[in-house]
Parts: sequence; structure tokens; C-alpha cells
Amino acid sequence: MSQFAARIPRHVAIIMDGNGRWARARGLPRPAGHRAAMKVVRNVVQECSRRGVGYLTLFAFSSENWQRPREEVGLIMGLFLDALEREVADLHENRVRLRFIGARETLAAQLDQRMAAAEALTAGNDGLTLLVAVSYGGRWDIVRAARRLAQETAAGRLDPADIDESRLGEQLALAGVPDPDLMIRTGGEQRISNFLLWNLAYSELFFCDVLWPAFEVEHLQSAFDQFAARERRFGKTSAQVQAGGDA
Repeated sequence: MSQFAARIPRHVAIIMDGNGRWARARGLPRPAGHRAAMKVVRNVVQECSRRGVGYLTLFAFSSENWQRPREEVGLIMGLFLDALEREVADLHENRVRLRFIGARETLAAQLDQRMAAAEALTAGNDGLTLLVAVSYGGRWDIVRAARRLAQETAAGRLDPADIDESRLGEQLALAGVPDPDLMIRTGGEQRISNFLLWNLAYSELFFCDVLWPAFEVEHLQSAFDQFAARERRFGKTSAQVQAGGDA
């Protein structure tokens, strides 16, 4: 067995792309793709939990997605509400901790309240932590962190000389969560689309052509297999990594 074969990423991040194209290819309206996507989310959460993944972050709705047709945005938000109504009890029963990241102030009050209730219900769970990015953008995240540090500096509570990567990271949406080891994007596009710009600095990237509603356990396995076979150097040489130190 390869030395990498048993490696499971501690934190997996997924850009779930291709819902609309999946529906169009079948002569269905775009909403059908979004509905089909929910089943895949459920399966991936279950599989990651079963395999011992510690954190799973799903890019559900970006800050740029507000530019989509109003009807589609309304449908997606309605699906979020429905999913919270249907799925939270099962997530709680399976010890999944649920968190939401993003500009919550841009969401309808009813949705924000349901999200807060789901977070409170599952806060004490010790299984998989599921982070759902809603109205999230990587640039928004970094700007918000910089603004918070600027406010601390202006108030005299923080010396600008003390601002470093650690300080800024503490203000980001994923503060307290390890950076993703593996980022998966479905749908054939090969870009990160303003997702976790800071946190993906050293993530392994896996792009696949499969549209999200058709994403299955075998595709997740392929991503994990590629991850396990890669050598993560973090700026060191291969010799240093192999030696387990600074050789």
C-alpha cells in the first residue's frame, strides 16, 4: 500500500457547479437541477461523515449569485428554507454540527432565523462540522477581516505592527477551522470563483467534468484517491517532506 493510500482530507471544500446545465440537458427548467442537487448534498455529507472527514464546506450561494434572475434566487432561498426544515433533525441525530458563513445581513430575516436555530441546535455535536457558504465571497471575507482590524487599530486596541497572517486569519469566516486540504469543483470549470481565497492557499485542487446533480460516491472517491497520491510540500522540498523535517 502506498504511504499516501490511507490519507483522508481533514477538511474538504466543494464548489457545487452545474445544476442549471444538468437540468437543461434533460429539457427541464433550472429549478429541477437545484432540487436534484439537494439529494447529492445529503449523500456527500453522509459519505464524508462516514469516512471521518472533520470539516466539509459547501459553496451554496455566492455573493455574485444575487445577480441571477430574481425568480431563480427566490427558488434557491426557498430550497434553503425547505432543507433546513427537513434535514436539520437528521443532521443533529447524526452528530453533525452545522454552521453558516457569509453576509447574513443580506438574507431574509426568516432564513437567517432558521439558520441561527439550526446552528444552536447542533452546536454541541462532535461529528462532522458542515459549513455552508451562503451569500459568501472570498473578497468580501478578506475585506471584512481587514475592516475589523482597522477598527481595532483606530480604537487603540491593536498595534498595526502586530497584524500578521494569524491575526487576519482570526477575523475570517473560517476562523478556528483548519484550512481545506482538498477543494473539489464539479461542472468542468477550472477556477475557484471567489471561494475561500485566503484559505485555499495550499489546498489540493480537484476539478471534474461531472455536473453536481450527477456527482456520486465514485467521483468523491476519485478526488480522495488523487489527494492521497499527492505530495503536499507547503514550500519545502520533496526531500524535506520525505525526511519529515528540514533536511
